[in-house]
Amino acid sequence: MKKVISSPLAPAAIGPYSQATEAAGLVFVSGQLPIDAATGDMPEGIEAQARQSLLNIQHILEAAGLTMSHIVKTTVYLQDMSLFGSMNAVYATFFEGDYPARAAFAVKALPKDALVEIECIAAR
Repeated sequence: MKKVISSPLAPAAIGPYSQATEAAGLVFVSGQLPIDAATGDMPEGIEAQARQSLLNIQHILEAAGLTMSHIVKTTVYLQDMSLFGSMNAVYATFFEGDYPARAAFAVKALPKDALVEIECIAAR
């Protein structure tokens, strides 16, 4: 049985999907664009965008009663791999101790011309 999870502190889904769903003790967080839910704006630059995407994930996990330490896997989508180092520096500040498994890909384009989108799986 699945449960839908959402947070008003993260941007609403821009399509037919949920911010996150939970099943069998796992929380699957949809890809988070770097949109500020309060303003609807997207910050400029990869560092600010990576931070906003990760804050959106953090808010969704909090709505599920979890923290960033519950994340077991992330996937990072970048507009260009030249952005990896700057994204990675911000990414590291959101985790303490053991890091989750991760994959990172350059993609042809992201919605709303974002520089980054991040999704994750967390476990209770």
